[in-house]
Amino acid sequence: MKIIGLTGGIGSGKSTAARFLAELGAEVVDLDKVGNEALKKSKKAYKRALEEFGETILDKNGEIDRAKLGKIVFRDHESLNRLNNIVHPEIDKTVAEKTKECRRQGLKVLVLEAAAMLEAERTWQVDEIWVTIAPEKAALERLKQRPGYNEADAKARINSQMTNEERIKRAKVVINNDGTLHQLKSHVKTEWDNLLKRL
Repeated sequence: MKIIGLTGGIGSGKSTAARFLAELGAEVVDLDKVGNEALKKSKKAYKRALEEFGETILDKNGEIDRAKLGKIVFRDHESLNRLNNIVHPEIDKTVAEKTKECRRQGLKVLVLEAAAMLEAERTWQVDEIWVTIAPEKAALERLKQRPGYNEADAKARINSQMTNEERIKRAKVVINNDGTLHQLKSHVKTEWDNLLKRL
């Protein structure tokens, strides 16, 4: 089984590329969703996050509000590291379980989709890195269309992440998402076919 680490900056089309890979037959796990799940009230990471960041990060139901937490951690590198130290051990457990299950089922390709895979130094979990990239202007436009993002928030989020150049240096496959949805789908299909040849 080949394990692909799919990463990319916010607004680069990473989740769309992951969806196309799933349609082509890959098993895809969204590790950002796993991380959000780890911060639910019923989980132990929730208590640690409250100790670190205080009750101002809670919504009216007492759950952690991702937008409030994001405004803290994506403007301050040290805060982001503290959050990662809380959440990543929980994500690692899920990755280990999922990898074992996929091997048992005899699956060919497992895709671990994670925005901060390179920043979090989690490349040891995968066989190769695939990166989606987009020019900052395009990423900003996409972000501003999402609820809860103004231009300042979008720029802070982009600036908190690795640059495209840094990601490209560490990637086996680079998927440039500077065109249409159809072009992105076509690029993903080409890379999928190349992967199957390598297998």
